[in-house]
Amino acid sequence: MLNSTAYYSNQMSKGVPVGEEPIIAKDKEAIILRHCDLIKYTALRLASRLPPHISAEDLFNAGVIGLMDAIDKFDPDQQIQFKTYAKIRIKGAMLDEIRSMDWIPRSLRQKSSMLEKTCAALEEDLGRYPTDEEIADKLEISLESYYKLLDEVKGISLLPMEINEAHQCEHGEDSLTERSGGPFQVVYQEQIREHLAEAISHLPKKEQLVLSLYYYEELTMKEIGAVLGYTESRISQLHTKAVLHLRTRLAHVLKREDLPDQA
Repeated sequence: MLNSTAYYSNQMSKGVPVGEEPIIAKDKEAIILRHCDLIKYTALRLASRLPPHISAEDLFNAGVIGLMDAIDKFDPDQQIQFKTYAKIRIKGAMLDEIRSMDWIPRSLRQKSSMLEKTCAALEEDLGRYPTDEEIADKLEISLESYYKLLDEVKGISLLPMEINEAHQCEHGEDSLTERSGGPFQVVYQEQIREHLAEAISHLPKKEQLVLSLYYYEELTMKEIGAVLGYTESRISQLHTKAVLHLRTRLAHVLKREDLPDQA
């Protein structure tokens, strides 16, 4: 159970760093209470795509810290709503918590890499993205085993691994939330969006719909399943397949040397 009251009260008692115009503890407590549902919702969405040993409560606790950070660093002169800024900080803090756990074992990374390479090779040979049956046949496993594999790798990041790691290393969350990336970073982000839009346009309609409902309408996997008439597990598999499709296509156009020089 996500015990928000006990956790944020403990954090408030410790004291947190403040800016030039500090917000008193009473105001912070009110803001945190007002955003508890947002933190809980974000934690549950992330936890649903991760292994069971990563608890939603741990992510919730990280999200509270992210919200406190947002309260301290929010600058209304940047013409961005506080809720929008807070959502970025909350999710960023949760992702930092996940990364600190180093939860992806080597074996899972190897499986993800094998699956991605197999899909890329088949796509090159066939001139189109392969079907589930073709991928399973190439891997020499049953269709059921293929779906289990999709369930195993569902938490792997969207961007190709080398790009994702370089991006995390070279661009901290401040560059996304405080707009400090400069013109080169703005152009690079726009290029990624263009590549993503192009890749998404080639996805099967069903996978496009799952991505739209999950990322834009912010429905849960269970809610999407209810809308489309599928089980939550099947929606998760469709989501993983869509991400895999995008990773395969992005790997062709995004390389580490494409990243802007921030030195």
